[in-house]
Amino acid sequence: MSRFWSPLVSTLVPYTPGEQPRDRVFIKLNTNENPHGPSPKAVEAIHQATGDGLRLYPDPLSGNLRASLAAGMGLSPDQVFVGNGSDEVLAHAFNAFFTGKAPVAFADITYSFYRTYCELYGIESRLVPLTEGFGIDVADYVGEQGGVVLANPNAPTGIALSLDAVERVLKQNPDCVVLVDEAYVDFGAESAVSLIDRYENLLVVQTFSKSRSLAGMRVGFAMGQRPLIEGLERVKDSFNSYPLDRLAQVGAQAAWEDVAWFDATRYAVMAERERLTVRLRGLGFKVLPSATNFVFVSHPDHVAVELQAALREAGILVRHFGAERIRDWLRISIGTAEECDALVAALDETLA
Repeated sequence: MSRFWSPLVSTLVPYTPGEQPRDRVFIKLNTNENPHGPSPKAVEAIHQATGDGLRLYPDPLSGNLRASLAAGMGLSPDQVFVGNGSDEVLAHAFNAFFTGKAPVAFADITYSFYRTYCELYGIESRLVPLTEGFGIDVADYVGEQGGVVLANPNAPTGIALSLDAVERVLKQNPDCVVLVDEAYVDFGAESAVSLIDRYENLLVVQTFSKSRSLAGMRVGFAMGQRPLIEGLERVKDSFNSYPLDRLAQVGAQAAWEDVAWFDATRYAVMAERERLTVRLRGLGFKVLPSATNFVFVSHPDHVAVELQAALREAGILVRHFGAERIRDWLRISIGTAEECDALVAALDETLA
């Protein structure tokens, strides 16, 4: 603590990202990175953009990228907002839409950055308990609220809501923004983008970090009716007019337009997820149904944090969360077939 900190900084509990080791080579199954590389077309576009043009500021509107995103989603470019990773997009959304008197509602077990944003911006929150099976009951999102945030599929559980369930939440909350965070939607869930033209209070957020293998480029985007997008633009232009650099814009656009690579890699992840699920259940693990690029698992006879430590000793990183309801669970990212084979072999030895 420093005597120069503001009272706000003194009370903040920052988000803790997954470990990014520097001292040793690990099999990284702890941060939900895609095991398959980005589109070769994206890499080539980045190479082509590396030159004298870097002395110039990038397009502050990311016009070409927004146009490409809009065309792919059946929207107009002015219904799309882009930012420096979906975390920045989410932060701007909390700042733009969730500063009213009523609390913002989101699950008690979900992406922990939501609580951090509320603390940062002085927003009251209402934590809605997941069901006993770690699902979201949409009936719990009724009443006066300053906003609703749904991670769909949810993280770290991996469980997805149906599109009908998301629409019920929208209908139940016509007077506040319903933000649907779809970071993992491309691995088996239904996107709410098709509902945008029918619901003025819907904001859908996605990312290039997972299904398009560009976590290192930091590109996220939001979609909604024009008034919501304009609100995000006003916040962005009061914070950083140039959130996406030239390389990020061209790389993301090329990745977005390479549908063949996108489909091939995400389906490979989904297939490996199902193979790993069967093998983990064969080892006695409980595995929640996942529509993401990770699985959430628990073993009835072994302490989760001890399993995490044993895997680390074996050179494999997985994620453990300390929250009371999920302290007996581990989140395991889907790796390559070889990485998942190594995981299962290490677990088999540890459980013996």
